[in-house]
Amino acid sequence: MDRYERARALCREHGQEQLLAYYGELDEGERGQLLAQIESIDWSIFSDEARVSQPVGDISPIEGMDTREIEARKEEFFAAGREAVRQGKVAALLLAGGQGTRLGYNGPKGTMDIGVTRPLYIYECLFRNLEEVCRACGAAVPLYIMTSEKTDEETRSFLKAHDYFGYPEGKIRFFLQDMAPATDFSGKILLEGKGRLALSPNGNGGCFSSLRRAGLMEEAARNGVEWFNVFAVDNVLQRIADPVFVGATLLSGADCGAKFVRKCEPGERVGVLCRRGGMPDIVEYYELSDEMANARDERGGLVYSFGVILNYLFRRETLEKIARAVIPVHRAKKKIPFLNEAGELIKPEKENGYKYETLVVDVVRLMGSCLPFEAVREREFAPIKNAEGKDSVQSARELLKCNGVRL
Repeated sequence: MDRYERARALCREHGQEQLLAYYGELDEGERGQLLAQIESIDWSIFSDEARVSQPVGDISPIEGMDTREIEARKEEFFAAGREAVRQGKVAALLLAGGQGTRLGYNGPKGTMDIGVTRPLYIYECLFRNLEEVCRACGAAVPLYIMTSEKTDEETRSFLKAHDYFGYPEGKIRFFLQDMAPATDFSGKILLEGKGRLALSPNGNGGCFSSLRRAGLMEEAARNGVEWFNVFAVDNVLQRIADPVFVGATLLSGADCGAKFVRKCEPGERVGVLCRRGGMPDIVEYYELSDEMANARDERGGLVYSFGVILNYLFRRETLEKIARAVIPVHRAKKKIPFLNEAGELIKPEKENGYKYETLVVDVVRLMGSCLPFEAVREREFAPIKNAEGKDSVQSARELLKCNGVRL
């Protein structure tokens, strides 16, 4: 059976014969691209087992490590974390597939210049933060950078042109985020061209499956990596492979650590670390009732105050175990350009199908145990998500200045 026949059999098996409707009109290159896309489809994302079901169990607060305890045990935690970094047990995993479109910037978000009197790139901030840890620990941390099809080439070229901001090139690995096909409401995969599926990134929860597909999870295991510190590209103040955080998580015996900042007000739109059905979980702000969001403890603090900042530690061995389970797949209604039956590209004015993605917050629950670890907001949380106002370039600049960064 040749490649085409294998793809045809796959499509027939999953009721997606429409994907090959224009195969006879394509040239050799286009045919190869289409067959490769069909071969790479993870069909499990469409299964009933993968679908996100309604969360089960009562929501309750979770105990965490606050700044007072962290400060009191800082030397103990630092010593344990530094030793883990020195032994190569900790790797950093940067989620860098996003574009700067929402910021009015045309390019990968990490390449954006946020300086005022001199160039200062988002990537430069992150690499500088990681380099500080490397100097303190006396060892370079392996850095895995997940890009997307839209950001990969430009990201690699940018970092190479800037000599990786002084970080050792041999410690850096790039890998592509897996893509997931979009479907109409009946489950039929859409085409965006006669030889192209309608694809979109499969969510930040797919970072580990993408790492595995690239052969880098196996490489990390061979090199003795026991922990992955997963972080997002848009927080320019975050501490990466922070030895105090690493040490606290190691000594706690938990399989996962999650940095959080205290919510600044009950309605702040951040996910909240808590327990659900007795298990560590992250509850979205809109899942909390008004009563829960406003609940206060005996000292007057918010009961549900642990706002996550997308900085997690995951034990590799436990990740390997849960990889055999099905990570929940979220299905979101979207406007998806598609080819109609006449082969014309349609750009819909209203939602016409689903995009599929997994989320790293779901991985936290699957890990089974988690140490919530408090970070000081003013020192470690300067996200750049909006063009102006809160969590914008301007607000990040102010926080960078407060932390002694020259703009």
